[in-house]
Amino acid sequence: MSDPKTALITGAASGIGAEIAKTLFNEGCHVVVADLNEPDYLSNLAYEMQRALYVPTDLSKQESCEALIARVVQEFGSVDILVNNAGFQHISPLEDFPESVWDKMLQVMLTAPFLLTRYVFPGMKQKQWGRIINMGSIHSQVASLNKAGYIAAKHGLVGLTKSTALEGGPFGITANVICPAYVRTPLVEQQIAAQAETLGLSLEEVESQVFLKASATGKMIEPAEVAAMVSYLCSDQAKSITGSCWTIDGGWTAQ
Repeated sequence: MSDPKTALITGAASGIGAEIAKTLFNEGCHVVVADLNEPDYLSNLAYEMQRALYVPTDLSKQESCEALIARVVQEFGSVDILVNNAGFQHISPLEDFPESVWDKMLQVMLTAPFLLTRYVFPGMKQKQWGRIINMGSIHSQVASLNKAGYIAAKHGLVGLTKSTALEGGPFGITANVICPAYVRTPLVEQQIAAQAETLGLSLEEVESQVFLKASATGKMIEPAEVAAMVSYLCSDQAKSITGSCWTIDGGWTAQ
């Protein structure tokens, strides 16, 4: 990235989003974290040049998404990089899947990315430069049991990304989706612990026999691997890469 850019990352209080925020900050970006929770690492970044900002945001509400962009523009002038990372999981059979959870999942993981993309597009078009990265999942490509809301949202994100790429292409705006399998985050660690208790297995057994059963490498993905992909897609070297799905899954979907 030639000039200092402003990067907005949703769901970046911890996990993948936090690693992305730290990576882009270390590469010289102004970084804005949008989350329900305030990240504890941000104070360690902001001391330098006031280049880091937290904006409390409820992505399930349109007015909160609109206010977020207005705040970023007020502070830094524009949004050059948008990383739609926020998401959550709910596991339930289809016939028992709560309608309220379905609605919130699509609002947070599909409608919010659409709204934020819509709001940042004019500024990116004016600058003739922009990077939009949507955090998908292997569940953007394949399905598994009892995750209808998550899978529907992540599949929809691929379509949104492709449409964005076509419309943004003439203006130097790229849009891509990253599709990781299980990444070692606090949320996944909690899921492993819960499964271990339910199945009567050790944490190591759950990780290898349940979570990584379909992985060719047999290894959990680290957040830094995903952040490195984001960094590359934001670079000038990736200016011709758009409308693509970047799968990081240890060979999961090669079967």
